[in-house]
Amino acid sequence: MNETITDPSSADETAAEQAHEGTDAPAAEAAQTAAPAETAGSGEAAEPQDAGERGSEDEDGAESDAESDEERLRRLEEEGDIAADYLEELLDIADLDGDIDIDVDGDRASVEIRGADRLAELNRPKGELLDALQELARLAVQTRTGARSRLMLDIGGFRAEHKGGLEELAASAIAEAKESGQPVPMRPMNPFERKVVHDVAKREGLRSESDGDGKGRHVVIYPTS
Repeated sequence: MNETITDPSSADETAAEQAHEGTDAPAAEAAQTAAPAETAGSGEAAEPQDAGERGSEDEDGAESDAESDEERLRRLEEEGDIAADYLEELLDIADLDGDIDIDVDGDRASVEIRGADRLAELNRPKGELLDALQELARLAVQTRTGARSRLMLDIGGFRAEHKGGLEELAASAIAEAKESGQPVPMRPMNPFERKVVHDVAKREGLRSESDGDGKGRHVVIYPTS
């Protein structure tokens, strides 16, 4: 396995089950075998909130204020390195090909598995395998650093392919909120999808918040007051 660096972005039963759904046995078994140990005292890892959610904004902002740009970059690069090592081990266990790219995208470490045709096939059409592997990679980082990670994982450009459609969906909800003057709830989304919607709402000058729990968590777009 070749690792390419493009920039100087409990073994959780739930994540393992997600990895098993819609995948073949080797990939699921590999996820269980390579799952990082649960951080002591942390219990079951909670889903990190996306950047647009109230509550996490203050926490993330405080962390950013305490760090210099150089320290933040070094921390995110370390997260990417840890996640890449973990994912490389997982791919080796599952006997799957793939190259790993590490980057920093804004305030997140970004890792992409490229050239993994079999893994990309297993991930489609809903990206459930991607979400499960991302959670396992975040747990691997948390186990090593003791801090929650907001690392983003992609497999063969899956997220990039869906970003355009998500932005169109967000634009439609924003137009509805402006026209009706009422909050517009959107369909349930994963953290990546919610972040895309939050970014579009922010760019258009509207407020957005995430609401709901678990698989029902969704974004609500609010009209300007």
